[in-house]
Amino acid sequence: CSREWDVSSSDNHTITNRPISPFTYTVVRSTEANAFVIPGNHIFVFTGLFRYCHNEDELASVLGHEMAHNLARHGGERMSEGILLTILSRLALIIDPSGVLFSIMIPAQALLYSLPHSREHEVEADRIGVILASEACYDPRAAKRVFSRMKDDVDGGGGKTQPPEFMSTHPGFDTRLTLFDQWMPDALERFNKGGGDKCRAIREEMKRARRLAAEMHGEKQGRRL
Repeated sequence: CSREWDVSSSDNHTITNRPISPFTYTVVRSTEANAFVIPGNHIFVFTGLFRYCHNEDELASVLGHEMAHNLARHGGERMSEGILLTILSRLALIIDPSGVLFSIMIPAQALLYSLPHSREHEVEADRIGVILASEACYDPRAAKRVFSRMKDDVDGGGGKTQPPEFMSTHPGFDTRLTLFDQWMPDALERFNKGGGDKCRAIREEMKRARRLAAEMHGEKQGRRL
């Protein structure tokens, strides 16, 4: 990746040509359905996520979301937030050595600041991720399919539970699905830009690349036998 996402405007996203470090990807064999990104643009995807991501477009929606966290510098914001909260916590203990003020302040700041701020990050990453996917010629509608399956899993009582949104670091599924609907006209306009010719050509190249990779894998397996 050689371009950086400009998040200066939530309504007019653009991509600038400022170079950034390339992203690398690691697949972790685990039943957990999760993905995360760390500083240095390294994304980890757990294989349990493939219960909800059934094709390349849907996986791209997850990768776009994780890329967006770093492009929007969410990690740096969380680090700055942590430093500020550490300072405030120490001041609370100086003002009230008994710890009563501290015990009140910590849950209050989590409920009133940290959790809402985290949900804002997730919404922003959803928004940027959908645009990144559409600009890269992946179907932006795939993101909604992934979260719809996750919601169905929770609603169906498949051992999954979700806390109330105000107590969660992530928005609720209903909130995210509604936002995807709001963003989709813009994302589809990007996906179909120029009559869709560019993305049709790129997606045909993707198909050929997948077929070639499958053939090479088959030949490799045959040599092992």
